Amino acid sequence: MRPLVAVIGQRSPSAPILRFSATLAAEAMCEAVWAAGGEPVVLHGPAGRPSAGVAERLARFDAVLLPGGADVGPARYGQPARPETTGVVDFQDDLDLAVARAVVASSLPTLAVCRGLQVLNVALGGTLHQHLTGSAVAHRDSVHEVRVERGSRLRSVVGEDLLSVSSYHHQAVDVLGNELVVSAVAADGVVEAVEHRRADVLAVQWHPEDLHASSRTDAALFADLVERAEKRMAAR
Repeated sequence: MRPLVAVIGQRSPSAPILRFSATLAAEAMCEAVWAAGGEPVVLHGPAGRPSAGVAERLARFDAVLLPGGADVGPARYGQPARPETTGVVDFQDDLDLAVARAVVASSLPTLAVCRGLQVLNVALGGTLHQHLTGSAVAHRDSVHEVRVERGSRLRSVVGEDLLSVSSYHHQAVDVLGNELVVSAVAADGVVEAVEHRRADVLAVQWHPEDLHASSRTDAALFADLVERAEKRMAAR
């Protein structure tokens, strides 16, 4: 039996094949979980109270995948919004921040991706750079290199010191959240991965789902998540 991996759904006001709003998950993300041996299940945030009962609902799952998406609202980390910060969805922030806090509290196996890393950082008291400027590294819609920290959990998963990653973001970690450790950086110093000191949570700033079918190191992130989920399932 495949372990159940909760892919946190993203609320969209419309979808081409539906008449109304939709709870969505990227097909590439679900395919990556499936290819690694997991059963991806989209977790819906109920209208009006998206964070209600999140911890109890997540307890039914063996792992969590916190995906990419829109900018995190700056008010969540005590800053006024800059003009470059767009597309903020309060509903999604409520849901994702509740998920991040729940997985840390319960040590539920988790992989956070792009916005997911930023949400995790904010949930643990960190802040974000609202817009990256003047960098020699193209972080938006590009493939670039990141250097993995020796001795990190990430290094044990991917088995490499230098990775080529698919990147699409314009925000990044500024002040690091409580009990997070940086495990990869880009050449310009932008934080590209973090891991929690105690909880079973790994987070990357890039999109491993983009290249999981052709990149051994990206596929390894999903294989690691499913392996952790299988251990949790076996221990139930």
